[in-house]
Amino acid sequence: MKFKLLAIILLIVNISFAQQVLDKVVAVVDNEIILQSELDFQAIMFATQRQIDPNTPGLKEQILNSLIEEKLLYAQAELDSIIVTEDEINQRIDYQIKVLTQQLGSVANIEKQYGMSIDRIKRELRDDVKKNVMVQRLQEKNFGNISVTYPEVEEFYNTYKDSLGMIPEKVTIYHIFQNPKASERIKKKFKEKAQALLDSIKAGADFAELAKKYSEDPGSAAAGGDLGFVKKGVFYPEFESVAFRLKEGELSDVVETPVGFHIIQLLERRGESIHTRHILIKIKADEDADLQTIEFLTAIRDSIMKGFGTFEDYAKKYSEDKETSVFGGELGTFYRNQLDKPLLDAIGKLKQGDISFPRRLEYAPGTYGYHIVYLKTRIPEHKVSLTEDFDELKRLATEYKKQKEYQKWIAELKQKIYWEVRI
Repeated sequence: MKFKLLAIILLIVNISFAQQVLDKVVAVVDNEIILQSELDFQAIMFATQRQIDPNTPGLKEQILNSLIEEKLLYAQAELDSIIVTEDEINQRIDYQIKVLTQQLGSVANIEKQYGMSIDRIKRELRDDVKKNVMVQRLQEKNFGNISVTYPEVEEFYNTYKDSLGMIPEKVTIYHIFQNPKASERIKKKFKEKAQALLDSIKAGADFAELAKKYSEDPGSAAAGGDLGFVKKGVFYPEFESVAFRLKEGELSDVVETPVGFHIIQLLERRGESIHTRHILIKIKADEDADLQTIEFLTAIRDSIMKGFGTFEDYAKKYSEDKETSVFGGELGTFYRNQLDKPLLDAIGKLKQGDISFPRRLEYAPGTYGYHIVYLKTRIPEHKVSLTEDFDELKRLATEYKKQKEYQKWIAELKQKIYWEVRI
């Protein structure tokens, strides 16, 4: 998700950057041009991500070559009549805006961050999104079915084994996650706080000022609770079921969602989108709730260790991580250097087959739960092996084969599609 978000941000930032630089054409590919501003921007972003000097000799030539390849692919996609529907483009744009909304907190924050309306951002994204989807379809068409045989994997291994280095330690981990449950007494206290704020608004208090002072939604509080225009699918279902039924200017009653209690006001309705603002009062569990969760997870661990069921069985029944519980709590197989600090700490002293004691896990600012972690397998760091690491070698060999075919194809495109560098 991080890489997708970066791509979205780069597209949007490039809009503003290109408008601020005196441009000249540095390359032409078929009916497309590449501007100096685009080349400079991509070089700066590439250098920033890798912490190198953007004036490194050869860097801009490398970036320009990549941009030319992108334009060649788009030209070929047009020649091949790759079709992308308006619905597909709209869905991709809506997804990108949704990702940005989740990252920045609200549509209003996106508009503030990039200095333009959400409608303009969507317009600016449209052409790039269409081209990107067309190029993606073209690459899938040409390279999606490339595979390698065992002899090809063996040849790749024999050729490159000395340069492949060491295979890092690899672990397969599972977990069972539980959120502390606030007692009804505690929940009542926070609901009463939300109700008091609602009563104040009905009595004439300024919604935006109360949101700035009391709302616990970090993404919208500073903007007076403004959430901007959104379609269905962005917020919690409990929130949307109320918000989409409101009339313009109408206030909701206190609405409960998994994150707390909301006061919602509909500001404007535009087609299938609504513009709302809200005040969020989070439900904060007390120490008793934390202790109960820890004791519950400890009891599960003890039962598994005594042989009264498998970790997977308990995860399916009790884990509140819905994305992994259906798979018995499996988080996946990772190289050790791919794990974030909380998981590294959790498995640090575990032996293969061990289960950790309950550990606190913060999964969003101010939001946490507890989990127990099961280390199913641990493969120590080792030299690459054709037998032990065949799947990884097959993946590398496949990528290598695709890259060779891709470079050959690009060379062919350069022979049949007009392109020219003008630096």
